[in-house]
Amino acid sequence: MSNYLIRNATVIAVDATHGTEPFSTSIRIADGLISEMAVGLEARPGEQIINGADSLIIPGMVNAHAHNWENLWRGTQDNMPLEVWMLMCYPVVGSDPLSPELVRLRTLLMAAESLKSGVTTVVDDAYEIPFQKMEHLAAEFAAYEQAGIRANLSGQIADKPFLDTMPFAREFLSSAAQKIAGELEVTSAADYLAFAREAISKFDRTAEHGRLRFMVGPSAPQRCTPELLTGCSALAKEFDLELHTHVLETRTQRVTSDEFYNGSFVEWFDELGVLSPHVTLAHGVWLNEKELGLLAENGCSISHNPLSNMKLASGLMPWSEVRRAGVNVAIGTDGVCSSDTQRVSEVMKATALVHKLTSDNPEDWPTAGQVLEAATINGARSAQLGSTVGSLEVGKEADLVIYDLNTLAFSPRQQVDLQLVYSENGSSIRTVMVAGRIIVDEGELVTIDESQLLQDVREITPWLHEWQSKAMAENEIFVEGFWKQYRKSMKMFSGQERYRTRDWSRRATS
Repeated sequence: MSNYLIRNATVIAVDATHGTEPFSTSIRIADGLISEMAVGLEARPGEQIINGADSLIIPGMVNAHAHNWENLWRGTQDNMPLEVWMLMCYPVVGSDPLSPELVRLRTLLMAAESLKSGVTTVVDDAYEIPFQKMEHLAAEFAAYEQAGIRANLSGQIADKPFLDTMPFAREFLSSAAQKIAGELEVTSAADYLAFAREAISKFDRTAEHGRLRFMVGPSAPQRCTPELLTGCSALAKEFDLELHTHVLETRTQRVTSDEFYNGSFVEWFDELGVLSPHVTLAHGVWLNEKELGLLAENGCSISHNPLSNMKLASGLMPWSEVRRAGVNVAIGTDGVCSSDTQRVSEVMKATALVHKLTSDNPEDWPTAGQVLEAATINGARSAQLGSTVGSLEVGKEADLVIYDLNTLAFSPRQQVDLQLVYSENGSSIRTVMVAGRIIVDEGELVTIDESQLLQDVREITPWLHEWQSKAMAENEIFVEGFWKQYRKSMKMFSGQERYRTRDWSRRATS
């Protein structure tokens, strides 16, 4: 492994000393770690010199919620709420198992787009229809090992019968649809926990610097039994894993929580003993004040996914309320069928902008520094990697992004932190390092033959269209009932009162 000295760069370290304030320094990298940061460092024998003049360096970004399954479904759906959308992108029936080679291709697509846009860590909540097998997981880990990216990779699982995961499925689905759904095979909690334990032994902390981790992925509270949830929690604590789950993404899920879980998924988690610093909740759009208090008290994290939440009309996580409660907020893209991007930089800009519309009080509005923290150190903390990556500090692994400041996004050069969040779109990225290894050089991938990857995807596209069309057609039997279920849930809980409320109690005074 090469050692490097990056001389005289502008740095946003996102550390305890500097926060997100830019400053000038040099960075020495040895054996994949940041070994020194100071002005005026001199080169040592064998070090490669990187000229940091006219460059901005930040920690590698962390995508705190994504699904590689959707990389084959990009650009297929629009104008559907989550519950209907899932029928089309995660078909209940009619989806034949994918080969490990197709799984590898879609995972490489995710890695390639992530790395080229400055994402050095992905939290990939992998899902396989009808079931994830060890060969699928092996293909995903192999793709990430080749790409050189850091990844937490799950086996996402639901162990409740499909009809029991929706609030009004039996009320609105036809008898024919209910018969089909009732015949679907369900994995048991015991089988998944055994699978997860085997996956941990095979894949956790693999690749150089142990950059590839397994995580447990109970899909969502309404889809999982207490036995599965408590078993996943025990594994997370035993092996120091992330436990990644979806909670209160939509208003239908809020209705489900209120009607069938004594009013609160989060309180149910707390009663089961599941809440802990290992837990990341994806979305958390419709959390209430008491639930936020429980999450903060137990050290949990939330992965905020505003692009996906807007496209699926799910709502918006209450940014200022979550932060005031003391919950760690990371950000994610979600899958590319619901957000259409793996670029966390897009999520940063969306986060910084959209929440300015949800409050009349400027003190509630996200700052550029806050969203940059969410994209780096907060994401690392949610992934159980806060002591390893997420900031530029001596002793941490050298996951970093080098931007060229002589580009349109930074011209004229002013407050580079603001320009990074609001202007930069990835086109200024010159170099990306993971654990001190250059993975993107002069904007091009070093570890993946991008042209060959795209050619491989073009070759399977005719088959892909046929496979998807068949699956979507077979799932039409569920669509009408799901729309009825959605409309009933909206009548029970529209959530619109949140956006009508304006709290002037903390209004800034001039």
